[in-house]
Amino acid sequence: MPQRGAGERRIVLVRHAEAVPKHVTEDFDRALSDRGSHDAPLAGDWLERSGFAVDLALCSPARRTRQTWQLMLPRLSQPPPTVYQDLLYEAEAHDLLSAVRGVAAEVTGLVLVGHNPAVHDLAKSLCEGGPEPLVQRLRTAFPKSAVAVLTFDGGWGDVGPRAARLAAFWAPGDAD
Repeated sequence: MPQRGAGERRIVLVRHAEAVPKHVTEDFDRALSDRGSHDAPLAGDWLERSGFAVDLALCSPARRTRQTWQLMLPRLSQPPPTVYQDLLYEAEAHDLLSAVRGVAAEVTGLVLVGHNPAVHDLAKSLCEGGPEPLVQRLRTAFPKSAVAVLTFDGGWGDVGPRAARLAAFWAPGDAD
């Protein structure tokens, strides 16, 4: 049963920007590539222009996710506090969902910066509907630096499969 008066909640899922190849260093320590360093601020610009405010960020502690978020943050006029959660590295979709369900009730907009395939799997799992062209894009792929905005009514503990609507989807190269 949805929590009374919880209102609309927003989950902004971000896949980290392109990183250097896996053979360059240990996976956890992989830095962003030049392309990733270019695309991550564009994701921040889009999020700022989109009007989808966030008041908390959950981020994987891996270097590439931290760098992605740190390049997005200066683009936001009201940057939220950030929590780096070990659980989000090498996570599966159900781990990400557990992190989302643990968010404090006063948070209305959450951004989660993580890795594929978990980010993509979570987005597809949560998505019940939305503009059909965007839903089809989301079902097909979740590119590096992409941002999906899902909304749902109720408290964080209520979110689950097919509980949210895809409000927006952006990837580098998209027109504004």
